[in-house]
Amino acid sequence: MLFLPAAALCCLCSALVAMAAELVQDDVTLTRRVGQSVSFSCGTDQCDSNYILWYQKKEMESFRLILIIFSTGGINSDFNHPQKADFSAENTQNGCLLKLNRVKLDHSATYYCSCVKADAHRYTYFIFGPGSKLYVTDKQVVKPVVSVYPAASRVHLGGGSSLLCVASAMFPPGVRFSWKRQKKNGPLEDVPPAEGEQVELREPGRSASIMVVHRLHQDTYGYSCYVKHEGGTVEAQTQDPGSGVPAPADPGSGVPAPADPGSGVPAPADPGSGVPAPADPGSGFFQSECRVKLLCLLYTVLTLKSLLYCCGLSLLMVLRNKGPSTN
Repeated sequence: MLFLPAAALCCLCSALVAMAAELVQDDVTLTRRVGQSVSFSCGTDQCDSNYILWYQKKEMESFRLILIIFSTGGINSDFNHPQKADFSAENTQNGCLLKLNRVKLDHSATYYCSCVKADAHRYTYFIFGPGSKLYVTDKQVVKPVVSVYPAASRVHLGGGSSLLCVASAMFPPGVRFSWKRQKKNGPLEDVPPAEGEQVELREPGRSASIMVVHRLHQDTYGYSCYVKHEGGTVEAQTQDPGSGVPAPADPGSGVPAPADPGSGVPAPADPGSGVPAPADPGSGFFQSECRVKLLCLLYTVLTLKSLLYCCGLSLLMVLRNKGPSTN
C-alpha cells in the first residue's frame, strides 16, 4: 500500500520536471564587494500571470519570498523578510529586475524569479528561473579552464559515443554547460534533446557535463562544449569532429594512430621506430566499464535530486496556497 503513494508522488514530480519551462536568468553568478550595487534580471516571456515573485535562498535555509512586482509597476513586499527594505524592483521591456543599492555580506544567496504559467487545459502552475547566485567577496573573477575528453567507448554505449566536458580552476565556481554541433562547412546548431543525452556533475573545484551522442549522429557532426561563466563563455571542441575521439593518423605520415582510450586496444607501434607496441594489461576494458557505471550513477543521483527539488517546490506551493494560519 505504501508503494502506491510513493509511485504517485514520483509521477507527480516527474510531471513537474517535464513541464518546468524555466524563466530566463542570464547571470549564473554575480560577484560584488560590500557597498556596491547589483541587479538580478529575469526574462518573463513565458509568464501568464501579471506579477513576478522574487525569492532568496541561502545555504542550509529554505526559500524566502522577498517581494512581488506587478506588471503595473506596483510592489508588494509585506512578507516579513528581514532584509526587505534593502531590495527594490522594476519592470523592463522583456522582464524585470531585482535590485540592491548597497550590497551587504549577509546578502550572499541565490535569487530566483517565479511566475504562473497555464497549460493548454488552463491548469496553472509555477515556473522558476535557474537562479543567480550572489558572492560578496573581494576575490577576483577567474574564467574556467575547459577541456573535452572521450568518456566511454562506442562498444559499451550501443555504438554511440560519450563526451566529457570539464570546467575547473574558476571563481566563482558556478557555470552552465551547453553543447552545440556542426556538420563540415555547416552552421553551428544546438543539439536537440532527442538526439543527445546530457548529465552534469558538480563538486568543489570543478564541474562536468557528459554528452551521450547517438550512433546515427556521431560520424556526421563535430561537437563543441560551451561553458557560461561570469568571466565569459569558454568553448572547447572535440579533437575529431563527429566522433569525440582523437583522429586517426594519416596512413602516409609515418605516425601511428593513437588508441581509443575506451577501447582497450593499444596503439600500434611505429614500424620504423624500433619500439614495440605496449602490451594490453586488460585495464582499458575495466576503465571503460567503470566510466559507464559512473555515467549510470550520475543519472540516478541527478534524477533523485530533481525529484527532491520538485517535491520541495510542490510543498512550497501547497503551503502558499493554504495561506497564513488563522491560529
